[in-house]
Amino acid sequence: MHSTLVIVGASYAGVQLAAAARETGFEGRIVLIGDEADAPYQRPPLSKGFLTGSFSEARLPLRSQAFFDEEKIEWLPSMRATHIDRGRREVELQDGSRIAYDHLALTTGARVRKLDCPGATLDAVHYLRDLRDARRLAQTASTARRAVVIGGGYIGLEAAASLRQKGIDVTVVETEPRLLARVASPWMSAFMQDAHARNGVAFEFGRKVIELKQTGDAVSVVLDDDTHLSCDLVVVGIGVIPNTELAAECGLTVAGGIVVDECARTSDPAIVAAGDCAAFVPHWAPSDSRACRIESVQNANDMAKVAALAIAGRPQPYRTVPWFWSDQYDLKLQMAGIHSGFTHHALRGAVEERKFSLFYFRNEALIAVDSINRPQEHMLARKLLANGVHLSARDVEDPAFDLKGAVQ
Repeated sequence: MHSTLVIVGASYAGVQLAAAARETGFEGRIVLIGDEADAPYQRPPLSKGFLTGSFSEARLPLRSQAFFDEEKIEWLPSMRATHIDRGRREVELQDGSRIAYDHLALTTGARVRKLDCPGATLDAVHYLRDLRDARRLAQTASTARRAVVIGGGYIGLEAAASLRQKGIDVTVVETEPRLLARVASPWMSAFMQDAHARNGVAFEFGRKVIELKQTGDAVSVVLDDDTHLSCDLVVVGIGVIPNTELAAECGLTVAGGIVVDECARTSDPAIVAAGDCAAFVPHWAPSDSRACRIESVQNANDMAKVAALAIAGRPQPYRTVPWFWSDQYDLKLQMAGIHSGFTHHALRGAVEERKFSLFYFRNEALIAVDSINRPQEHMLARKLLANGVHLSARDVEDPAFDLKGAVQ
């Protein structure tokens, strides 16, 4: 008898896990449960090309229906898992039916953090997490003239750039004193702020939204210093909350995410987890570090492959260097590694030409690289970090230094 793999969550991690399970030789039944009606799709374009109109909806699907048919993956759309019975190894669905499993994978992702103030539910307020959100936002943006973006993280800034490219006036409101405060160095924050300012974006730093008021066809966004920003579109990008309720309710270990070991295994040996919902101690972090989540397409895909190997009985530790990207205007920002705790950085390239990389060091060790419009250097950076190559700031700043040779 072949075993059954049930995957709860049909986005990057879920689809990749199903594909990887087949690649590792899993011959049993695979059931992929997704709570959206649309076929699994790419999410990064939603705040970029999809919003500007340069990326069509037809290009969004991650895999064709032929893939699911050929790989014999049963995709259940518009279906939500409501309960996990670990004793009987069954997943209960919203329609009351149950699916028995031998292996269970939780790739439940995360949901947007909602604005919590009077007026937060006005029709003018938009979030950007799924395709339904993106369709609604694109429709509103087609006639909008003034927008307020609440949140100066990547989603907020990508939305701001896309709206500016459509000719909409944009003001970004951020509670921190700088953009990307949680994920970028002060130097990169300043560079990105300047890029947005050059494209006409206004900013309100260190401010909190306390109320939204409907005034005729307009909305007034009220800040804690009594500033009133008038607009006809509000985009909220203030982070996400991992979907851990199913895991917590069935007794799995949850701490800021579904806790997994270095092989993506949860506290139940029959259950793995991957993607935005999963928390783990990365291999590059000190051993006494708390489990954390990494919100990226790369992490979802690579972690799903590790989870599939665990299911196949061939566990391998997750050792991939994290990397991220963001497209804003004509800037392609690509990041490799995590810069947290860096002691100094070195610049390579030409800032004035908007083609450069920042190499971050913790004492003498290279820990991360941010690149602007230098895709080849980004790829080299990933290899440098993965191989633990020793570089000095002087090496990086020397245009004649052969980075490619250092990788080899």
